[in-house]
Amino acid sequence: MKKLLLTVLSIYIISGIAISQANTPSYINPYPKTIAVTGSAEMEIIPDEIFVQVDLREYEKKGGHKIDIETIKDKFLNACKAIGIPDTSISTASYQGMDRLYWLYKKRKTPDMTSTISYQVKFSNTKAIESLIEKLDDEATQHFFIARISHSRMDEFRRLLKIQAAKAARDKAGYLAEAIGEKVGEAISIREPLEKTEMPFQNFDLASNTLMRKQVNAGESFEKGEGTDFKKIKIKFEISTVFALK
Repeated sequence: MKKLLLTVLSIYIISGIAISQANTPSYINPYPKTIAVTGSAEMEIIPDEIFVQVDLREYEKKGGHKIDIETIKDKFLNACKAIGIPDTSISTASYQGMDRLYWLYKKRKTPDMTSTISYQVKFSNTKAIESLIEKLDDEATQHFFIARISHSRMDEFRRLLKIQAAKAARDKAGYLAEAIGEKVGEAISIREPLEKTEMPFQNFDLASNTLMRKQVNAGESFEKGEGTDFKKIKIKFEISTVFALK
């Protein structure tokens, strides 16, 4: 009797599930027809933020007189001040020799060890860079190179390009859909890929108090501005979108 009851109950449950599935409407895709397009926007800008790294080091003059790092620092900072570089545009990138006890320990093992300091200076044009080079201590300056370049309005430009790229995607979807007798509906998805930025710049080498310019891309001319300025930064954004067709 129990077996019969369980069998009847099982049949009832299975039948109920089958009826429930039969009464449930199948999934309907709300966007049976779509169009996927990519819109792009780009612009070129002349950088107004040039970050230069200057590596300074203690040295000995003829006769054995040593020029210490504090003297070199003061001379460098005074040179920056003389050409109008504000303190806010100068930062310390690295400093070897600040830990006095550790430095004395190493000094005993390596008597000729010298202190070094690296500064990063922000410029707005290459004319100011050349002015600083004229005032640098050649013997103390170990390296002088451009660490990176940018623009003070870069975030604003990125936002503008993203908006333009999204609008370009909408326009493209519109004329492609029209070509096959369709109309564009609402946006289903918008995907923001990585930014594509080209930042060519000049290398600056300091040798015998002479500024030597080397073009990164040989044979290409540089934009003329205040001093010998950089080539333009090229920024490009591509936005991938999917629109419904109606």
